[in-house]
Amino acid sequence: MKHIRSIITLGCLAAIAATAGAQGYRPGTGITDIMRAGPRLGPPAARPSTTPPAAPVQRSAEFIVALVNSEPITNTDVQSRVTRLIKENPDAERVPRGELTRLVLERLITERAQLQLAKENGIKVDEVAIDQAEQTVARQNEISLVELRRRVAAEGIAQQDFRNDLRDQLLLTRLRDREVESKVKVSDAEADEYLRDQRNQSVKNVALENLNLAQVLVAVPENATDAQIAAAQKKAQDIAQRARAGEDFAKLVRENSDSPDRANGGAIGMRSADRYPSLFVEATQSTAVNGIAGPVRSSAGFHVLKVLAKAQIGSGDATVTQTQVRHILLLNDPKRTTAQAVAQLAEFKRRIQAGSADFAGLARDNSQDGSAKQGGDLGWSRPGQFVPEFEEAMDRLSPGQISDPVVSRFGVHLIQVVARRDSKLSQSEQREAARAALREQRVEEAFTTWVQEVRARAYVEYRDPPQS
Repeated sequence: MKHIRSIITLGCLAAIAATAGAQGYRPGTGITDIMRAGPRLGPPAARPSTTPPAAPVQRSAEFIVALVNSEPITNTDVQSRVTRLIKENPDAERVPRGELTRLVLERLITERAQLQLAKENGIKVDEVAIDQAEQTVARQNEISLVELRRRVAAEGIAQQDFRNDLRDQLLLTRLRDREVESKVKVSDAEADEYLRDQRNQSVKNVALENLNLAQVLVAVPENATDAQIAAAQKKAQDIAQRARAGEDFAKLVRENSDSPDRANGGAIGMRSADRYPSLFVEATQSTAVNGIAGPVRSSAGFHVLKVLAKAQIGSGDATVTQTQVRHILLLNDPKRTTAQAVAQLAEFKRRIQAGSADFAGLARDNSQDGSAKQGGDLGWSRPGQFVPEFEEAMDRLSPGQISDPVVSRFGVHLIQVVARRDSKLSQSEQREAARAALREQRVEEAFTTWVQEVRARAYVEYRDPPQS
C-alpha cells in the first residue's frame, strides 16, 4: 500500500491549506478581501504517537534534543519524522543519516516556533474545522471517510495524531495568511509590466497558460492486484484509442469514467495551468486542441485526457470558466461556536429546499459579508479567486445546487452556484491573472524572509544525547 502521508496528507492538504498561487480579488463583488486564496504550505509538524508502541522503546532513545522557547523536541519527534520522510520519499535515504536528522530537527524547530506564534496570536482551529478537513482529504482522494481512517490506521498512525497534524496545518495556514499574505500588495502598474514581460518572452510561459481539459478516470482500487492494475490500464488504453478514432468523448466519459466530473462530460473547466495537476499539464503540453493524451497514471488510477481549449493569458483569445455564485457567511464569533453556525446554516438549507425561504432573502437578513445587500451575490468569479475550502465546495456544485455548510478560516458559508460560462478574459481580468502570478512570487519571497525572522526570534537550546 502506498503511504498515507504521501497520498493523503501531503497530496491533499493543499486543498485544505491553500492553493498554489495566490489569486487576486476582483473588487466590487462584495466579498471580503480575506476570501482570496493562499499559497501552499509544507507538511504538518510531526507529533509523537499517542498509541502505545508495539515494542518497548529503550529509555536511552527518548531524550530531549532541543528546546524551542522552553518547549521540548524529543528524539522520538525527530526520528518519527525521519522515518516518515524516508517512507514518503525513498531518495531521502541517499542523504547521510546524520545530515538528514539535522535537517529534520531544524524543520521541526521552525515549525514549533511558528505554532507557538500562532498560539500567542490567539489563532485557533476547532473540531468542526478539523472534521471538514478530514472530509476534504477523503474527497480529494475519491475515498470515503471510513476508508481514509482505515488507511491511516494501516499506516500505523493514530487517528488523533492524524487530526493533530491537520490542526497544525490549518494553524500554520491561518498564521501565514495573517502575517504574510495580507501584507503583500501588487499595483496595477506592476501587474501590467509583468503581463507585458510575459507577452514579450520568446519561450512560452506554461504557468500563464489557460487550459480546459476533460478526463475519463479508470479507477484503480486500493491494494489492487497486478491483474486488476493491468485490466484498468487496458480499459484506459482502449478508451483512449476509441477517443482518438473519433468517438464522442462525453459519451465515453458517461459510460466509463469513475470521476465525479462525469456529469459534466468530464470537463474540469478553463483555468490556469498551475491549477491543474502537474501530471495533466505535462501530458497535454504538446497535445493540440481536441487532441487526446494518455492514459497517464496517478494514485487514483488511469486518466485519459482531452484538450478542450488552450489560451495564453495576454492573448486576445484567453478564456476562463467563470462561476456565478452566492453565499451566506456567518463569521467566526466568540459568542457562537462553529458547530452552532453549521447547524444554523444547515437549517437555512433545509428551509430553502423546502420552499419556505429563498436564498437571497436569508442572505440579506443573516449574512455577515458585504455581499448581503445583494442577496449574497458574489458575481462572476474565476478559478482561484476564493480560498480553497470555499472554491473546492463551489466546484462540486452544479448550477442551482446548494452546498452543505462549509467551514473556512473566516467562518461558515452556505454556497449556491447560480450559473457557469466560458468567457474571454477582459483586459482587467488578464491584469488580475498577472497580478496573481506576480503576487505568488512575492508571497513566497516574503514567506521565506518571515520564517527566518520567526526562527531568529526563537530561543533555541540544543541538547546532547545522554552518555551511555
